[in-house]
Amino acid sequence: MENLWNEIVAFFSRFASDGGLTIVRTIAFALLGLVILKIVRMIVRRVALKSRLDNAAATFVISVITVILYVVLVIVVASSLGISTAGIIAAFSAIALAIALALQDSLASLANGVIIIFTKPFKKGDVIMINGREGTVQDIRLFNTKILTFNNEEVIIPNSDVLSQTLVNESNMPLRRVELPFYISYSADAGLISQSIVKELYASENIINTPEPSVSIDTFGEDTIKCTAYAWASTENYGNAKNDVRQIIYKAVRNCGGEPSSRKVKIDSCKKEGD
Repeated sequence: MENLWNEIVAFFSRFASDGGLTIVRTIAFALLGLVILKIVRMIVRRVALKSRLDNAAATFVISVITVILYVVLVIVVASSLGISTAGIIAAFSAIALAIALALQDSLASLANGVIIIFTKPFKKGDVIMINGREGTVQDIRLFNTKILTFNNEEVIIPNSDVLSQTLVNESNMPLRRVELPFYISYSADAGLISQSIVKELYASENIINTPEPSVSIDTFGEDTIKCTAYAWASTENYGNAKNDVRQIIYKAVRNCGGEPSSRKVKIDSCKKEGD
């Protein structure tokens, strides 16, 4: 019995002298680190949900924190084994630099995606125009934004282009103004035409009366006078309101006996009754 005990003591003595305690300590650090990492991820997820971040933003924050914690855990474990942490940090830096150089465009899109997610210049369901492409936002991802055009075309735009191009959010405000130009000849009665159009604009169900609709005379050309009809509508009714304004202008042209061309509305024979 005494011999067995002596052998056990000798085994642990050799184990300790050969670095066994270092290995046990390192394993303990690794397991403890994994437990702490899991707890921190749970806490971050709950905080993200309570702060009402978008799913993409919450996922991104959790992923970044997870990567940082894994890097710290690797450094701690290596330090416990007696490995120089300076070399590990230098290796991580070199790898990060190589990845950054290889993925410059993707990282630019990623950075812009983070800016879009947190600053929210637009959200899912908004109608936006980017570099001449107009459509409804379907999805906002970390690397790109997906919109669906009114022709039912799915367009994927890199986030690096989203913030570098002129961006118009057509859904951000509750009201939008319809502006449609038309042309009349110098022989036409501009006042009568304007009154007719404004009266019909007031009667339209898709056009609101505050602010009031109006017609203005803009410029004087060689043969025609350029006018513009203005009408306000709610953002969701903007398309119907714009169509109503077109119809009202066309009706005014037809009632005056004009012949509207495909390029500009031209009114040649609008006269007051009795003239």
